[in-house]
Amino acid sequence: MKQAIVARTDLNMGEGKLAAQVAHASLSAYEDATARARNEWKESGQKKIVLQADGESRLFELAEKAETEGIPHAIVRDAGHTQLDPGTVTALAVGPAADDRVDAVTGDLRLY
Repeated sequence: MKQAIVARTDLNMGEGKLAAQVAHASLSAYEDATARARNEWKESGQKKIVLQADGESRLFELAEKAETEGIPHAIVRDAGHTQLDPGTVTALAVGPAADDRVDAVTGDLRLY
C-alpha cells in the first residue's frame, strides 16, 4: 500500500508552500479511501512518494486515470492567501491503494 502525491513544478512554489499542498492532497485522498484501505495503509506504515508534474493538465490526466481505475484521489486547489492565485491547482494525491495500482497511474513520473 502506498500513496503518490504529484505536485506541479511549473508554479515554483516555496518549500513551505509545497509541503502544505502535499499535506492537503494526502489527507484529502485518504478521506476519499474506504475504511479498509485507510486501515491497511496505516498498518503498513503510510508509505508516501512525492512526484513531479509539469502543469495543471497533467494532474487532471492522472486524476482521470485514477478515477477510471477506481483509486482514491484528490486534486488540491490553493486558497490564494500567500503565493498563488485563488483556485490554482497545485497537487494531486493518488491512493492509498496497492503499490501496483498506484504505479499504474503515476509510475512514469520523476521524484520531486
